[in-house]
Amino acid sequence: MARTTGSPGPRALPVRLVQKVSSTRLFARLAPRVIPPLDRGVHRLSGGRVLLSARMLPGVILTSTGARSGLPRRTPLACVPQEGGGWLLIGSNFGRPAHPAWTRNLLAHPDATVDWQGRDIPVTARLLTGAERAAAWRAALALWPPYAVYQSRVEREIRVFRLTRREPDRAAGAREP
Repeated sequence: MARTTGSPGPRALPVRLVQKVSSTRLFARLAPRVIPPLDRGVHRLSGGRVLLSARMLPGVILTSTGARSGLPRRTPLACVPQEGGGWLLIGSNFGRPAHPAWTRNLLAHPDATVDWQGRDIPVTARLLTGAERAAAWRAALALWPPYAVYQSRVEREIRVFRLTRREPDRAAGAREP
């Protein structure tokens, strides 16, 4: 996805406008109820080809295992793609007080799958801390400055995860003779 760099182009104003709107408290109240279900529905209807929120930010559909239920949980999320593969996920929860449920799921069950550009990719998640988290946080802010507003609203430290590709479980794909 093209990002605005240097001089403002035709997409610069919409990105800045969306960033400003997404920094409001009203957005933080409404977005979690509207954006994920809309993203999931459009993604399903398009056969995995379209993720509406990815029009502004790169995005994945994370399939994690529920921390308590053990059931698969599908969550559309903005991400920061990493050179050489992998992604950063930011647990901002739109600047709401609690950590999002998907972060608890990854802490309990770090092996997950992301749908990236229509392909399911097995990944392992790792919660970042210290200098590694600080560097990842800077990369996230460079992509989406409203994360700083979200952090300023909450007392918790927003969780940042690095997802790395893993080899698919061969046993899971094996068939009985």
